[in-house]
Amino acid sequence: MTKLKGKVALITGSGRGIGRAIALKLASEGAKVVVNDLDAAPGDAVAAEIRKGGGEAIAINGSVSETGFSDRFVGAAMETFGGLDIIINNAGYTWDSTIQKMTDEQFQAMLDVHLVAPFRLLRAASEPIRIMAKKEAEAGREVFRKVVNISSIAGLYGNAGQASYSSAKASLIGLTRTLCKEWGRYKVNVNCVAFGLINTRLTQPIETQQKTIDVAGRDIKVGVQPQMLDAMARMIPLGRGGTPEEAADAVYLFCSPESNYISGQVVVCGGGLII
Repeated sequence: MTKLKGKVALITGSGRGIGRAIALKLASEGAKVVVNDLDAAPGDAVAAEIRKGGGEAIAINGSVSETGFSDRFVGAAMETFGGLDIIINNAGYTWDSTIQKMTDEQFQAMLDVHLVAPFRLLRAASEPIRIMAKKEAEAGREVFRKVVNISSIAGLYGNAGQASYSSAKASLIGLTRTLCKEWGRYKVNVNCVAFGLINTRLTQPIETQQKTIDVAGRDIKVGVQPQMLDAMARMIPLGRGGTPEEAADAVYLFCSPESNYISGQVVVCGGGLII
């Protein structure tokens, strides 16, 4: 399978869970992958796994929210692989509270990772994309590039306890549709996948996993109460949460050549869940 042969894909948050599955999926279709994770070990491991399987990959690790990260990420892709064809804004986590308990720090942290970081990455990629698109147009070639932003059903419908996360994910849809209009002239398809319940370390039952993760020195509570997971599963027409691989398949749809005339769209990958 080589539908993405020669394409260069940048995927944030691709050392674990959904991001890892996306990286492996795109690599299996021939893409050269620039992996990223907040922590070096998982990011390096995914890049090594791709190379072991005969693909090409490098890891550029660190926080997507750090000043200068986007330029470093895009620069590595251009320097190592000489191009930039696919951008997946996937990195993120949740830091929940009801609004009366939510701090400014919590609210801003969610905006930073889910909205500001994707904005900065797309801004950093804009000039290389413009230059490459201009050369291709002058040569009479129509080359499509892909942006897939990762949102959530919380961004579409809201979710109690997630005012910050829902706000950021909703705003990301606005960014998606704006870039669709700005970058159409460069033959860039800009779309969004909104996930429902996907089974990862962030959504596992609380009693079966670690209760916090470290994000930039902050201990962030992760996991979902079992009774809430059971309730969500009953609401999903397909009867269960999705796997990271199924989530990756939804993203791949927007990376494939078959999506060349689709842009500005939001697809819900949630097993039929409509809240």
